[in-house]
Formats: sequence, structure tokens, C-alpha cells
Amino acid sequence: MEPIIKVENLVHVYPGGVKALKGVNLAVRQGEVVAILGQNGSGKTTLVKHFNGLLRPTSGNVWVKGMNTREVSIARLSRVVGYVFQNPNHQTFLPTVRDELSFGCRNLKLPEQEIKQRVKEVVIRFNLKDKLEDNPYDLNLSMRKTVAIASILAMRPAIIVLDEPTTGQDYAGCQQLLKFICELEKEGHTVVIITHDMMLVGELNKRVVVMSNGEIIADSLPREVFKDDSILQRSGLLPPQITELSRKLVPYGIIDTALTILDLYASIKEKVM
Repeated sequence: MEPIIKVENLVHVYPGGVKALKGVNLAVRQGEVVAILGQNGSGKTTLVKHFNGLLRPTSGNVWVKGMNTREVSIARLSRVVGYVFQNPNHQTFLPTVRDELSFGCRNLKLPEQEIKQRVKEVVIRFNLKDKLEDNPYDLNLSMRKTVAIASILAMRPAIIVLDEPTTGQDYAGCQQLLKFICELEKEGHTVVIITHDMMLVGELNKRVVVMSNGEIIADSLPREVFKDDSILQRSGLLPPQITELSRKLVPYGIIDTALTILDLYASIKEKVM
């Protein structure tokens, strides 16, 4: 089966000559959850902005659901790729939550009854009934992010991009986000996550793509990445604290590279018992 996202020899040079991507190759399957990791300036956001046409290749090609992004409009790509920005203020600008939830669907020129049905679905899913007449800017950051995610989901894109989704979220909000991502995966959505949050990466335990200096330097599972000191050093990433602790306990027979507290607890319990 052809991947839903296919990147071939992608080079992107910004005005001024900054080469942000240096021949990137990547394939993402339908229904896959992928986290893209790297320090600021590594190229991860530049890469993902090619998926919905916000950026175009300097050379190389990007295909999204069979469409070469060089040849189609941002409007057409937005039907397939829903992008939730790190800062919800960059995509919330209407006077009420209700207006925000319906805005994307109206741009798709859907029938009014269909718009109402889709808004109703996301209102129920995200428990927004009591917020519909609120101004999004009167909500806290966590709730504004929820509104942004709900407005994108109402458009029913095949691919959902989440840019630093845990920023501004408390522990409960992060757990809710994890649950939401798992639900999207079960529903068949492709989810691409740009993140610095290694705890989220460990909890998800899905494919990770690590970038450094405009190149992909690793494409594996979190456990393999977090135990590879050369990758960590090149990327400047720090594994979750629980992973670092477990690695220090390896001489005592504890699991190498635990990803979560439950991982470590189970290993210690097995050793003690």
C-alpha cells in the first residue's frame, strides 16, 4: 500500500540561504502515529509544514494521499491535513467557540445540516456544550487548545498534525491528550506529533523520527532511541527521567530503558518477588 505521506529527497532553503532540510526521505503509513523529535532549528517544523503546503520544496517532492504538494493548493491539502498549531491563538480568531468549531467546515462548503452535525459530534466528544457561546480568548490555554483541536477534527482530515500539544497542559490535560491520540489511531487517522515532551513520547511508545541539523538521524521506537547515547548526543535530546533512572538500575537487574513509571514498577516488582 502506498504511504499516505511520502517525502523524497526534500530540500528546503529559506530566503537568506538557510538550508533547513537537507535531502530528507520519509514514509508514513495510513493510521500510523509518528512523533518527530529534535531541538529548535533541527528542521522538524519545516518538514511538517510541507505536508499541508504551508511550505513548498526547494527541491525534492512531497506526496500526501497521492497528491504532489507542488501541484495542489493549500485549500485542497487542508481537506486532508489538519494542522493544530503550538499556539492556539494562531488559529482562533472568531467571537465564539461555536463559530470556531464550524469555521473549517464552512470553508469546505459543506451543507449547513452537515456542519451542525459535525459540530455537535466534537462538542460531545470534547465536552464543550457549556463553552459554545464563550469567546475563545476568555478560556484558559488548555481549553483554547482543546477548541483548536476540536475545530480541526470537525473537518475530518485523514492526517492530523499536533505541534507541541502538551505545551501549557497540566498532568490531567496530558493524560487526556494521550487518550485522544490513541482514539484517533483506533479510528484510522494518521497522527504526526511535533514535540519536545519525552514523557509523552515514552507514554505513547510509537514510532519516533529524530531530526538534527536538517536531517533524519534516527527512525525507530522510543526504547531504541533512548538507549542510544550517540543519537541522544547528536540530537541534544534528554530521555524521560524515569528512563534515566532505570538505566542506572540496570546493574541491579532492573529493566534497561523503562519508558514509564509502570514499566519500572513492574520490573522492580518482578525482581523483588
